[in-house]
Amino acid sequence: MNENAVALVKYDPNWPSLFALEKAFLARVIKPWIFSSIEHVGSTSVVGLDAKPVIDIMVGVKSLQSSSGAIDVLTRNGYCYYPYKKEVMHWFCKPTPAFRTHHLHLVPFESALWHERINFRNCLRENPSIAKEYAHLKYKLAAQFKDDRERYTINKWPFIRKVLQAASQ
Repeated sequence: MNENAVALVKYDPNWPSLFALEKAFLARVIKPWIFSSIEHVGSTSVVGLDAKPVIDIMVGVKSLQSSSGAIDVLTRNGYCYYPYKKEVMHWFCKPTPAFRTHHLHLVPFESALWHERINFRNCLRENPSIAKEYAHLKYKLAAQFKDDRERYTINKWPFIRKVLQAASQ
């Protein structure tokens, strides 16, 4: 499969369990760098929401600099590191870039990115109509950018920003 392909699937009720297993693994492997919580984020964290079948995990760290030691530990434990958006996070995928089952984001706790991800996830969980609208947008973008994961992701941002702005008022 093309590593840039976008393929959405129906919600899988196993996703929360897959997250829980990986959370327990990460809690052991990178314990020294965990500053707050390990969160299930992204569409697989919203019950009933169709998604790419990739478990998105966000770990709150004290800072990017203080958590850089986790990069080597994670790469020795099955994660592939990429300096994607390196000014705001350490980003990893697992098991390979071509076949991803997990994305891991080490994000400074209480940073703007931390709050955006938690707040958007919570908005989707609490508002089925917003989640449904988001699902429609994702299917439209997946068809439009079926071989361009980055453009698919970028084009979701106006919707995400709108939801976050409405939630903050």
